[in-house]
Amino acid sequence: MPRGGVPLGIEIAEKHQLPFDIILSKKIGHPTHSEYAIGALSEHGDPILDETSAELLGPEWLTTELKRIRNEMARRQRTYSKELTKQTLKGKTVILVDDGIATGMTMKAAIKAVEAQEAETVIVAVPVIPKDTYQELERLVDDVVVIEVPDIFQGAVGAYYMSFPQVDDEEVLDMLHSLD
Repeated sequence: MPRGGVPLGIEIAEKHQLPFDIILSKKIGHPTHSEYAIGALSEHGDPILDETSAELLGPEWLTTELKRIRNEMARRQRTYSKELTKQTLKGKTVILVDDGIATGMTMKAAIKAVEAQEAETVIVAVPVIPKDTYQELERLVDDVVVIEVPDIFQGAVGAYYMSFPQVDDEEVLDMLHSLD
């Protein structure tokens, strides 16, 4: 999952000689605190929403925000598709990789998207995830592979890294270009 999951996803794909592809899933951030997820949207399907937050913010704000996110995902899809051949997921095992999970919203949207494409087995692989989110995802997918499941989550994935620079589109393209 771009962008943060791409470096780890490529490592996993190369180590196990698996095909690599990207599924776009983007957080819907609260308008006054963008890091707080009120939902997520993938390139396939309807948004996953915290209904209470969505109702409080109103349908007009949500419609505008979803349009903005869809436009951004379409731009990224055009950008990344220059370096990737889209994989058919029907009947396949899919490993969804990210650099970590906080709320699980973007991963849930990605899960919904690969299930809509009839993936047979869905595995989530991340370095860190809060315990409650881990337990929730365990019920949604076939397996969750994780390094650390802290009882008390530090509030942000970056808190579990010594260095956590943001991965930009240019870096993703460079990584995709270097795929074997």
